[in-house]
Amino acid sequence: MSQSAFFACCALLLSPFVTNAFQNDATRWSAKAANAWYAKEPWLVGSNYLPADAINELEMWQADTFDAKRIDLELGWAQSLGMTTMRVFLHDLMWQDPAGAKQRIDTFLGIAAKHHIKPLFVLFDSCWDPNPKLGPQRAPRPGVHNSGWMQSPGGAALLDQSQYPRLKAYVEGVVGAFAKDNRILGWDVWNEPDNTNQSSYGEPKNKVELVQALLPQVFAWARSQHPKQPLTSGVWHDIPAEPDHIPPMAKIQLALSDVISFHSYDPADKFGAEVKWLQQYGRPILCTEYMARPRGSTFDAILPIAKADKVAAINWGFVAGKSQTYFPWDSWQHPYVEHPPAVWFHDIFHENGEPYRPEETAFIRKITGAK
Repeated sequence: MSQSAFFACCALLLSPFVTNAFQNDATRWSAKAANAWYAKEPWLVGSNYLPADAINELEMWQADTFDAKRIDLELGWAQSLGMTTMRVFLHDLMWQDPAGAKQRIDTFLGIAAKHHIKPLFVLFDSCWDPNPKLGPQRAPRPGVHNSGWMQSPGGAALLDQSQYPRLKAYVEGVVGAFAKDNRILGWDVWNEPDNTNQSSYGEPKNKVELVQALLPQVFAWARSQHPKQPLTSGVWHDIPAEPDHIPPMAKIQLALSDVISFHSYDPADKFGAEVKWLQQYGRPILCTEYMARPRGSTFDAILPIAKADKVAAINWGFVAGKSQTYFPWDSWQHPYVEHPPAVWFHDIFHENGEPYRPEETAFIRKITGAK
């Protein structure tokens, strides 16, 4: 199918719904509405955020380990860099205590607003451990990148359609509770939905097919709550040279997102090419993951391009804590136990707030105009 034919098909399928978002905000926003929303936002710069004392999103959000004081400290560091957003992962299991979850999210939003930061919340995530459990989380594996991160929903829930009403209640509950909250930037519906993690964990064999069927439903569940914030789901495969080669999951993401988001851990030339390719959709563009120093994806390489095109730039990793994302991806095969990496992979600050590279944080402050 040609590019024009693909979008004509999408238009036919979605035409009853793609009206003006402000006339009927239970539908996908029009490009005009999305751009009008984005015009009111500053240039969005931030990090994927997890406190240093949490190994995963459950440890961040559970009542026994939610650490408002630590979050306040760290978001102060983000404010000092001129950051205006943070991408923050939620988890479906936290909704077994809806009242408590809403209270902690509200507390987080109050802290973020204090530091002039509007978070982008992630609802579901296909990355890393497919066996999430509530309660105390395991300790980090020495020398291993993101060794305790949990998928949402887990593999068992994904395979069991009797659990889908619970997932629906979570999406509708959390989006509905904060649908009109000006402190929230938006909702990232599903992170890397067709990531299968085969080099690190075993997965259901039909995982991609299951998520592909569920993703449009999740968009619909979120939209049913009429959020004033946009919805998105980021494409993360290499941008293809030919539109016919767009993966099926990415077609769904691009067709249903109010604003376009993508991931890129590539050097400046390829990052710029991806931005140009995505501009054909005529919608705001958010890069919700970038920055892997050894791969050439650095702040000084990427941020000038993003600023020139007003592309939101949200790097992976903020503080080098229990997530250990300063170790590279290959640490899963070769843990960096005795010798740390010569160059940090992700993250900006040491746990005590000292910058990993002072010249790097100085550059971020300069380009954001931080005072």
